[in-house]
Amino acid sequence: MTSNLISRPPAREFLPFTLQDVRRAIPAHCFQPKAWRSLSYFFLDIGIIALLYWVAAQIDSAWFFPIFWFMQGTMFWALFVVGHDCGHGSFSRYRWLNNLIGHLSHTPILVPYHGWRISHRTHHANTGNIETDESWYPVTEGYYNGMPWYERFARFHLILVVYPLYLFRRSPGKQGSHFLPDSPLFKPHEKWGVITSTVCCALMLAFLIGLGFYQGFGFVFNYYFMPYLFFVMWLDVVTFLHHTEADIPWYRGKDWYFLKGALSTIDRDYGIFNPIHHDIGTHVAHHIFLGIPHYYLREATEAIKPVLGEYYHESKEPIFKSLWRSYRSCYFVPDKGSKVYYQSPQR
Repeated sequence: MTSNLISRPPAREFLPFTLQDVRRAIPAHCFQPKAWRSLSYFFLDIGIIALLYWVAAQIDSAWFFPIFWFMQGTMFWALFVVGHDCGHGSFSRYRWLNNLIGHLSHTPILVPYHGWRISHRTHHANTGNIETDESWYPVTEGYYNGMPWYERFARFHLILVVYPLYLFRRSPGKQGSHFLPDSPLFKPHEKWGVITSTVCCALMLAFLIGLGFYQGFGFVFNYYFMPYLFFVMWLDVVTFLHHTEADIPWYRGKDWYFLKGALSTIDRDYGIFNPIHHDIGTHVAHHIFLGIPHYYLREATEAIKPVLGEYYHESKEPIFKSLWRSYRSCYFVPDKGSKVYYQSPQR
């Protein structure tokens, strides 16, 4: 006997709360950036960077340089986070000020402000969506099995230094450059913003090359390249850990919607580095409401925890333990289905 029942896809799963429920829990002042306060963090970072350069020049010793590289690279990362707020419009209410400080924060560390800002906007609008997310999204098992060795090596084993490659080539399965205005990342009206940021980075690179000829490339290596490398490592570690965890779900198609995707991230505790890098590890509230300035994220997080309940994710374990565990276990997701989780190949 033939059944007349038609196979139906599972019903779309909705969260037991809405975006409006979450917003109502947060004090209103958390959504109000203060330009003077945001600028104070920018000038504090610039001041510490200048002080570290002065100290390194005074000591000028091989034993101190590794300490300097790590400290200055950490401050480069802090400066990036200031530009990150500018890109989201949470630095101030003035677009011209956001763009100015964004370029002043990102150009010295060779990040194309507008190019990055636009792709990062795409990431926030599609977080947790396997098909449309922009950065640190999982590949499918079928794609993983077909990856050439060099792409697999870069994606899964160079996670600490892959960011510059992402700026030039984007993530697996996507095309385009953050430096070129005709990249599929950008819309036609965004052309001149992208060009402006690319020119700024080109001028910074020319300055570094000129400095190398004038002072020697060993000077550039010690005072810029190695701090820059530590900055890249910070950026890759933090962004990787924001979105790479074995028990964080990913969605496909109609089963995804913004709030569900925004909750597919996790808060991390970086200990003494939390205030240094402007609480960027407080990431769940940021993904839900990207207009909240970094200095209100902790307050906003405490306010939304009772609303989110079990849907709120955080980790207090040591960062390098989390990094090693995710590196070992998070490779791909199943080819089909929704609300899927990271898997690893059999070893």
